[in-house]
Amino acid sequence: MRILVIEDEIELAQTLRTGLSAEGYSVDLACDGRQGLWMARTGDYALIILDLMLPGLNGYRVCAQLRRQQINTPILVLTAKDGDYDQAEALDTGADDYLSKPFSYVVLVARLRALLRRPSAAGPLVLAVGDLSLDVTARTCQRAGARIALTPREFAVLEVLVRNAGQAVSKADLLHHAWPDEAWDPNLVEARISSLRRKIDMPFRRRSVETVRGTGYRLVDDDARGR
Repeated sequence: MRILVIEDEIELAQTLRTGLSAEGYSVDLACDGRQGLWMARTGDYALIILDLMLPGLNGYRVCAQLRRQQINTPILVLTAKDGDYDQAEALDTGADDYLSKPFSYVVLVARLRALLRRPSAAGPLVLAVGDLSLDVTARTCQRAGARIALTPREFAVLEVLVRNAGQAVSKADLLHHAWPDEAWDPNLVEARISSLRRKIDMPFRRRSVETVRGTGYRLVDDDARGR
C-alpha cells in the first residue's frame, strides 16, 4: 500500500518514511506543494499525509485542488498551526483528519489506519489470489482460513505480488516498494521470497510464488491450474 508524504521539513519527512516503511507501507516524499499536487494527481496512493505550511503551494490549496478534481484519496493533515479556525479550514477544504505538531507517532499510525478502514480509502481493503488473502489495513494474511504471521517486510513484498498477480515483478520493483531507503541489494528480496515460500506455500503444499528467470517473481493461483 502506497502513501504520499508532502512535507518540507526534510528530517521529519525522512523519519515518517522510515517509520511507515517499517510498518510495511511504501512511502513517496514530496518537499513542496506543487510537486506534491502533481504526485497526488498522477500516482496511485492509498493515503496522503499533507503539511499545511508548504513552499510553492500551501496545503490548503493542494487539498482544495485535489477535491475539485474528484481525487478522493484520504488526506491526513499535519501542521504546527493548532487553532480551531485552522483545523476547521483544513477540514472544510477536504481533509479527512488533522494532527498538530508535535505529534505522537503512535497516534499518527492509529489515525492512518482508521482512515484506511473507511470505505473511501483507495483500493480494496482485502486482496485475494485463490485462497490466499491479505487485509491491507489490518496487515494480516490468511491461506485456506489459516492465519499466517508475516513480518512488515514480508507483507510489503507479498502485497506487491498480490496486487500484480499473474505478472512478473522485478527484484528492483520489490526492493523499491519494501525498502525505499535501502541501497540496491537483491539478497534482501531473495531472503524474503524464501521466507514467504516457507510460510505461505510449503505448509499448504503449494507453489504459488514462482521465479521468473532474468526478471524476478510472480504470484499465481496454483490451485486453479491444478497442483
